Amino acid sequence: VTKVAVCHEVTDAVLEALASEALAADPVDLVVAYHPLLFKETRSLVASSRPSGRAFRLVRDGIALAVVHTAFDVASGGMADALAAELGMGDVRSFGPLWGSERAKVVTFVPESFADDVADAMAGAGAGTIGEYAACSFRVAGTGTFIPGPNASPTMGETGVFNREPEVRIEMVAAAGKVDAVAAALIAAHPYEEPAFDVYDRRGEAGMIGRVGRLDTTVDELAAVVGDRLGGAVRVAGSGHVESVAVIPGSGSAFIGSAAPIADVLVTGDVGHHRARDAVSRGLAIIDPGHAETEQPGMRALYAAVSTMTETIDFTAIDPSPWRRA
Repeated sequence: VTKVAVCHEVTDAVLEALASEALAADPVDLVVAYHPLLFKETRSLVASSRPSGRAFRLVRDGIALAVVHTAFDVASGGMADALAAELGMGDVRSFGPLWGSERAKVVTFVPESFADDVADAMAGAGAGTIGEYAACSFRVAGTGTFIPGPNASPTMGETGVFNREPEVRIEMVAAAGKVDAVAAALIAAHPYEEPAFDVYDRRGEAGMIGRVGRLDTTVDELAAVVGDRLGGAVRVAGSGHVESVAVIPGSGSAFIGSAAPIADVLVTGDVGHHRARDAVSRGLAIIDPGHAETEQPGMRALYAAVSTMTETIDFTAIDPSPWRRA
């Protein structure tokens, strides 16, 4: 990759900019976009006006696409942190449910002589892939103990007799959607009648989508700052003095319940009528400048980060929102 373009999302306007005469002699190799181009499963890419048609044009023109979306939302220095910094919040901390944990760790215990067979079966079902590395596992030797019951057919040991078996603990990561297949492969390859295995959610890799911090102001004063810094047609619900501000870039009304106990006002986009009513009834004011508007500070941060790595073109201001002012 020698030249990268950073954009809010891949729209027709962005594609036209990529195909411009100015880039004809030195085209872009990679587009780094915030929003996904394809939100739904797509079985084919054909020329059309739909998102799949835009994906078709990227493939046709040999341009790769990387999307950061929710991973950048929760990242340190990412979308949420950038919005908090833009508004001048102090003592900023994270809040909200954990996001970004899409993998699990599958752990099992296997007699030493069967360890490779079981690990190979798990890898074949999709476990153990970390970046460009496959069949990744962690193994440690230990001792398993058990007493086979009267109706058991033990591979190791004898019925009714306490048995100590040299075993290997095998740990492998897997995408959340592949855990069932990995577990089935583990069971099929394991020599025991009743294999012991555990599945752990990878919470340590997750992040929180919201930020909350200190800011001494009023709802109306903050709304004016939001309008000045972010643009957009700012909508305001509620009023009063503010000491604590919560921010969620994009569409954050689903997290009103998380924000209400810790903040006086929530700055986010896409807040509907009934959720705004609910927020005010909880004592939480709402400032809504629009979805894309709350993401603009983060887009500047994304461009700044990418531009430290390679030659980068700033397309972040091209068609960031489908809305326009009447």
